Amino acid sequence: MAKEIFMPKLSSTMEVGTLLQWFKEEGDSVEMGEPLFEIMTDKINIEVESYEEGVLLKKYFNVDDEVEVNACIGYIGEAGEKVPDTPPAASGESDAEEAREEVSVEENGEAASAHSDPAENKGGKVRATPAARRVSRENDISLSTVPGSGPNGRVHQQDVETAIAKGAIAVTPLAEKIAADHGVDLKQVIGTGARGKIEKQDVLAYLESAKGTVSEAHAPQAERIKLKGLRKAVADKMVESVQTIPHVTLTSDVDMTNVMDLRKSLLPVIEKDTGYRLSFTEVIMKAAANALAKHPKLNASLIGDEIVMNKEVNIGLAVAVENGLIVPSVKNVNQKGLAELTQVSKELGRKARENKLKPDEMRGSTFTISNLGMYAIDAFTPIINGPETAILGVGRIIEKPVVVDGQLVARPMMVLSLSFDHRAIDGAPAAAFLTDLKANLENPYSLLV
Repeated sequence: MAKEIFMPKLSSTMEVGTLLQWFKEEGDSVEMGEPLFEIMTDKINIEVESYEEGVLLKKYFNVDDEVEVNACIGYIGEAGEKVPDTPPAASGESDAEEAREEVSVEENGEAASAHSDPAENKGGKVRATPAARRVSRENDISLSTVPGSGPNGRVHQQDVETAIAKGAIAVTPLAEKIAADHGVDLKQVIGTGARGKIEKQDVLAYLESAKGTVSEAHAPQAERIKLKGLRKAVADKMVESVQTIPHVTLTSDVDMTNVMDLRKSLLPVIEKDTGYRLSFTEVIMKAAANALAKHPKLNASLIGDEIVMNKEVNIGLAVAVENGLIVPSVKNVNQKGLAELTQVSKELGRKARENKLKPDEMRGSTFTISNLGMYAIDAFTPIINGPETAILGVGRIIEKPVVVDGQLVARPMMVLSLSFDHRAIDGAPAAAFLTDLKANLENPYSLLV
């Protein structure tokens, strides 16, 4: 019997996955545990292994398609088995359940207007039920032109059928993609296909006719890069954080003289033990973990209307990768020495840059550190990695004139920038945390006790 292949849900925040590649073609044999396809989640790229063995009978989606979690994306079975031509509804969601969902929402007075613009939903992706997507595919209807009657403008099967009855725009997937890439309103394009369907050549003809009047943003010499994959996931996360979290940022200058001495003395010892060089990041992590133990509200998560006081101190390290930012989580930092922190941090950073992080290595951070000290940056305002309540920005170390014991001397100074969620934390507790963190770094040998 043929088995469904589902889009897996790999994190609590994952709503859709983007297909990056299939490792098998229809008709190829598949072994259990063999990589079957690669997806981009809202956090990482990951290869998904097959849970079945047999023949890949059907692939419903192509490269760069965004698919809702738990939706069927294909079938594995015995050669010659019959499978549906179009994907069935996502696991656990039938047309009847759609109706119940819509009724229950309307009864609570929360139903979205029938004129809601689905393109305005989170991430710019049209929210639609699997049944609605199936009907739209079968009729070549662009979901972006269909008003959704469900919650938050979600498009239901009935919405698509109503749009078809009213003469909705029929367009091939390729034509729709070309139009989206060039910012073309499909309502301005004349379709020459059967029943007025807009095809590839129709969009290209429109673009050709529009030359000379096209805006500067769409000029041929301007490169247009589609916001997708990790870059889009980061963009969505940043917009959500800035729009929903009231950020306040405090800064403090730290004298790094003693940290530099400590690092110099421990460098050969830790490198011999682990094969990795101790960096300032690990010392800052250790100092932050020590301060977080004294100020647990900075190590909390704000979920709904509850402040969750986390017992573990798991620090996320922001790592810059091509086209985005990834935050692997170093678990139980307060229980690790500098040698272990160096080894774990360096290995997680390498995995992040090589796109080899496991889902568990991306989850569970309770506080984040973003270090731009390798650049000519003194201070910045880091954006909180929700649902965490705070994030620490680290600037470069640079010699500055300071007064010590009444004398003007040059000292290696570093600026710490602490952004905190003012819903969960007030200014005084945040300032107290930053003060203790500064003290830890200016007296780092206390961290070894």
